[in-house]
Amino acid sequence: MNSSDNGIYDLRGLKCPYPAIKTEKRLRGMESGATLTVETTDPLAAIDIPHLCNEKGHTLLANEKTDGGHRFVIRKG
Repeated sequence: MNSSDNGIYDLRGLKCPYPAIKTEKRLRGMESGATLTVETTDPLAAIDIPHLCNEKGHTLLANEKTDGGHRFVIRKG
């Protein structure tokens, strides 16, 4: 897996809509082209994070199921 510019953003334990809201806020503070790895346990994040990327012009580089949830790698648009 590619390493993230800002490490792993650990959002495990948060429920919808917080993983998407916090991911959007973190991306807002990053430079275009930077990558962010997000880990979540919320099953709805599998829908919300790809939708966020599509709506905001970010690239979803990876969407992986993990033992406890999901890992997303996002490149800021």
